[in-house]
Amino acid sequence: MITIGPRVRKSPFFEATLRWGAKAFTVYNHMYMPTHYGDPVAEYWSLVRDVTLWDVSCQRQIVISGPDARLFMELLTPRDLSNCPSHRCLYVLLTDQDGGIVNDAVLMHMRENEFWLSPGDGDVILWAQGIATQSGMDVRVSEGDIYPLQLQGPKSPHVAYELFGQAALDLGYYHVMETELNGLRMALSRTGWSGELGYELYLEDPDRGNEVWETVMAAGRQHNIAPAAPNTIRSIEGGLLSYVSDIRREDSPFTFGLDRLVHLDKKAPFIGREALRKIKAQGNFRRLVGIEIEGGPISHNESFWPVLANGEKTGHVSRCTWSPRLQRNIGWANVPAAMTATGSRMTVACPDGSREAKVVEAPWFPAEKIIPGGIGKN
Repeated sequence: MITIGPRVRKSPFFEATLRWGAKAFTVYNHMYMPTHYGDPVAEYWSLVRDVTLWDVSCQRQIVISGPDARLFMELLTPRDLSNCPSHRCLYVLLTDQDGGIVNDAVLMHMRENEFWLSPGDGDVILWAQGIATQSGMDVRVSEGDIYPLQLQGPKSPHVAYELFGQAALDLGYYHVMETELNGLRMALSRTGWSGELGYELYLEDPDRGNEVWETVMAAGRQHNIAPAAPNTIRSIEGGLLSYVSDIRREDSPFTFGLDRLVHLDKKAPFIGREALRKIKAQGNFRRLVGIEIEGGPISHNESFWPVLANGEKTGHVSRCTWSPRLQRNIGWANVPAAMTATGSRMTVACPDGSREAKVVEAPWFPAEKIIPGGIGKN
């Protein structure tokens, strides 16, 4: 149950999710987002075996446009964007003056002088607009009237083929194309937050949300499609980090092993360069590590659970859950560098009492990226 009011927005697919059995919602970027349809474990199995459809309209698309759009985007992220052509996507971090992470996002270069930025929960648009007003650049930062759906699971290419034809199968990983569905202008990208094969469909006409939802579900019926929500179990298994939960403003990209997204010597200026140089030079920073927690199954943690070493709090568990495939509790812990070696032991203060845990190699199931051959050939 959640109280409904006009202060929080409904997505164009809200009524469809209710019809298809959504049982719980959260508020994400000032919008309602389904969190499960009755059984998150059943949704997990649908995701890893078949195909699922998610309403993620709460991924508010920040549109950055104008003659200085690329230069402005370079300012927001330490990742070098000079080799990002049109219709390519990149995973980026947005850093502040202290090297902290304002948010993480998928950046889509839609066309010349226009980028879409899809961040996690947080008012990133206000931060970006504030920087724009002081930058002196010819750029416009606005929220697009754009509403994503995620089509995720190993059978998602079959459904995408039914909807968009061969072009969906030819679309490269982390590429985006402009297309249409039922005469509606849409964008389609090979991205997602599942760790499985998947696509994101971007609706640009909110009045036809119900129609698009039902069209996708009808196309997926023969492939056992099911409605679902972003899945905590699969995201932890696959190392897909969650902003605020796993990624915190007070940590740097180096905490999360995201050095590959930090190009300290890129030509374009960016916010936080000097701070990140100092943090990297100092080293010995905290790390987010994969852990396995002993004991009976854990559903999930509703708050950060303290990590103890020799009786002293040294860190916290950011997210954890029981993995049905691994048959053990897995999660992520933010701990000092000295505790990050594989096999390192720690104690987790769980609500039901202390449990022992150890650092392990993670992710447990890497992301699937390659579409198998043969789809659409019959």
